[in-house]
Amino acid sequence: MLPSRPARALAVTLLTAVLGVLLPATAAQAAGRTVQGGRLDWGIKSSFQGYVTGPIANGSWSLTGGAATVGGSQFRFHSATGSYDPATGAFASAFAGGVHFLGHRKSDGSHELDLTISRPTVRIAGGGTLYADMVSKDRGSGRVTSAAQVPLATLGLSGIDMKGGTTPVALRNVPATLTGQGAKAFAGYYTAGTPLDPVSLSVDTSAPAGKPAASKSPGKKPESRKTATAAGRFEDAAVDWGVRRTFREYVTGSIGKGKWTLAGGAQDGGALFRFPRGKGTYDPAKQTLDAEFAGSVRFTGADGLDLELSAVAVRVKAGKGTLLADVHGDGDRRKAVPLVTFTAKDFAPKDGLAVLTEAPATLTADGAEAFGSLYRAGTAMDPVSLAVAVDAGAELPALPDLGSAPDPSSEPSATSTEKATPASAAAADSRAGLYPVLGGAGVLAVAAGALYLARRRGTPRKTD
Repeated sequence: MLPSRPARALAVTLLTAVLGVLLPATAAQAAGRTVQGGRLDWGIKSSFQGYVTGPIANGSWSLTGGAATVGGSQFRFHSATGSYDPATGAFASAFAGGVHFLGHRKSDGSHELDLTISRPTVRIAGGGTLYADMVSKDRGSGRVTSAAQVPLATLGLSGIDMKGGTTPVALRNVPATLTGQGAKAFAGYYTAGTPLDPVSLSVDTSAPAGKPAASKSPGKKPESRKTATAAGRFEDAAVDWGVRRTFREYVTGSIGKGKWTLAGGAQDGGALFRFPRGKGTYDPAKQTLDAEFAGSVRFTGADGLDLELSAVAVRVKAGKGTLLADVHGDGDRRKAVPLVTFTAKDFAPKDGLAVLTEAPATLTADGAEAFGSLYRAGTAMDPVSLAVAVDAGAELPALPDLGSAPDPSSEPSATSTEKATPASAAAADSRAGLYPVLGGAGVLAVAAGALYLARRRGTPRKTD
């Protein structure tokens, strides 16, 4: 069972870009902006997760559409798209990915509990609502219903001013309450008004609509990608692999209390890591591949975990693939360790790309040793996706877009030079109406839902 979420936080902290409350809004801020890239983290209801996977329902959940997990009990939805108006505070953003819950298996192989929640969308205009596509089986009749963009939860935005933000725009731990329509779509497992898990999101916003693009130097053409520079040779490929979902959850969860750090160009797609800039040889007739990729991922934890995978390589021959990497951990460094094998039966090029999508992968004996015998040889690991550009101009598949990681250092302060804690900032700025102070036996309440509208810092992306 996944660990339950901590109790709802008790104060609201508005985080804005430094000096954002001191300077007048610019014309650029006043114009509407486009949301492009970002993530939404939401456990839906952690006690429901525990019920589904517990001894009563004896079920499971699975991720769809590139959704991932983060921490101990949250699902991460990706690739935000939408709009934001700093002048009015109006906000709308849809996210990709979904979660499928199954429980109470019947003798015929079907499940009494069958619920899918996908494509969450947050809309804020005065109040806030979270919508989602829902497919559910009624508890009593077993009738399956499907509905698009059900108003699933009301968001508690009291005291939060959405106006005047830059990028990224982020909300943290916003209280969520099940609506009447949401309760019906939830197959009757909860009644309207039931508290759900708090919602956190962070999205990037583009320049104001209609702003002319920066001009290019006259006579200078965009640099073209080099591909297929020689027979059998390529210089643009990527391999996507998440290692293992439960391993990532262990690292960032309550036991590992750790994180992962990407370097050398590796990218975080939420449910996977992308190792880019692949180079090597590919034979389309024999469907063989010998490729090396850039980037590394390092896992660290409070329990002493320190494992780095780098110099990722892929070999494909006779319908079978092997993913290798240099492994550095426990003071030991080994090169080109074959970590997993995967099926690669159809690796012929189409439209300029040779692609494998989510090929099932199995841990090797060397891989098991590399993970400190945490898993046995033969354990199912995360699937491997591979794309090789064999024609000039061919575009690699898009990576799930998590947007920029919010920068917690951009907190408001009593002065422009002294950083304040959330509590002291609330006390200092409550007179300006930015931070509501909630009473209770003389204790300053700390509300769930810290909103910060922070400037992008360009720091390496890590787990939250």
